Amino acid sequence: MSSINNNPTKNDAFRVYIIFSFLWRFGLTLAFTVNMVYLVTVMHLDPLQMVLVGTALELSAFLFEVPTGVVADVYSRRLSVIIGVALMGLSFFIFVVPSFAVILFSQVVLGLGWTFISGAISAWLVDEIGEEPAGSAFIRSSQASQIAGAVGIVISIVLALIDLRLPIVAAGISLLLVSLYMIVAMKETGFQPAPKGERTTFQTMFHTTAEGMRTIRGKPILLTLMAAIFVWGAFSEGYDRLWTLHILENFSLPQLGNLDVVIWFGVISLLGMPIGLATTEFVRRRVQVADQVAIARTLIRASIVLMAALVVFALAGQFWLALIAIWAIGAMRGINGPLREAWINQGLDPKVRATVISMTSQMDAFGQIAGGPGIGLIGQQFGVRIALALGAVILAPVIGLYSRTIRQHGRLLAAIPESTSLES
Repeated sequence: MSSINNNPTKNDAFRVYIIFSFLWRFGLTLAFTVNMVYLVTVMHLDPLQMVLVGTALELSAFLFEVPTGVVADVYSRRLSVIIGVALMGLSFFIFVVPSFAVILFSQVVLGLGWTFISGAISAWLVDEIGEEPAGSAFIRSSQASQIAGAVGIVISIVLALIDLRLPIVAAGISLLLVSLYMIVAMKETGFQPAPKGERTTFQTMFHTTAEGMRTIRGKPILLTLMAAIFVWGAFSEGYDRLWTLHILENFSLPQLGNLDVVIWFGVISLLGMPIGLATTEFVRRRVQVADQVAIARTLIRASIVLMAALVVFALAGQFWLALIAIWAIGAMRGINGPLREAWINQGLDPKVRATVISMTSQMDAFGQIAGGPGIGLIGQQFGVRIALALGAVILAPVIGLYSRTIRQHGRLLAAIPESTSLES
């Protein structure tokens, strides 16, 4: 952090990234605290429809990840982020239209907006402050996001007691304001765009995409990590779309006076925040984000805990036991994102950085598309409990894949003993 503090430009970029992470998560939390409750209690969607809503989102992300990543690599990271945040805000206005088809369309817009942001924001940060400081920033931003989430949950609950649609509309307004903030605050000094004469043809996009694919194929550890990301996506879609339905269908929620059931989902998320913050801080202090073997071992342990918690949540007969499992799942997922992001960014060519990051996000989306509908169909035919428990089985291969990266790292060091950076 000292190298950042001694450089005003880097310090500004770090500060803008943390503020962006806070504001962006706050806006998303306003909607995501209640959107699943809205789909279950107002739209009355069944398990398959719930998952199809997520599939529309991930299909959009899958189709647009690489093209929007190329925009960030060829034109501007800053422009890409601003467009993405604005599109995500717009999607929430569409989401509240009471039509299943329109809700699916809103997810397409949401996914498109996400793809403009996903590779660009982290690539911008690494360009501005460097790889190692960015690793620390990713973890700090995760903590800022969790604090923002806590604030967002409280406000979302208050608004939802008036009308379930109100926090979703407020999320749209909030994200539009975030896009305006980024127009003013986000500077781009470390990025070198492609020359103007090379921006106007599809050849540039295909060339950048090909370079990104070549980068991945040339780094065995990164290739293995892509497989792990696919598996992670296949597991996560079912849980994200079905956990709310599981709580509403299979448990009698304790009475909180005369307050609406949506309060419970706010309480669940809010009480999970300190656990997530403590877990992330522990990882920040104990794990060297420049050491990919340390990251891999941490992700292996987190995945084992996550699988156990998934099984407990799926089969729990008591509400309190399900709560503990939800909080454990959230904490383990909370450390996965920043560690994986730090890992992926190490050693990437700045010219294709956003494209490669977008490809990893695309692989996650592909996994969700591949796994989500099947899990939703199983939930519809055999029950949500079985569908959720299946998620732990689907996730299991990541243990072997992360272990493989450790072996690949050992072989790499044996072949290049002088190397001081880990080829990923």
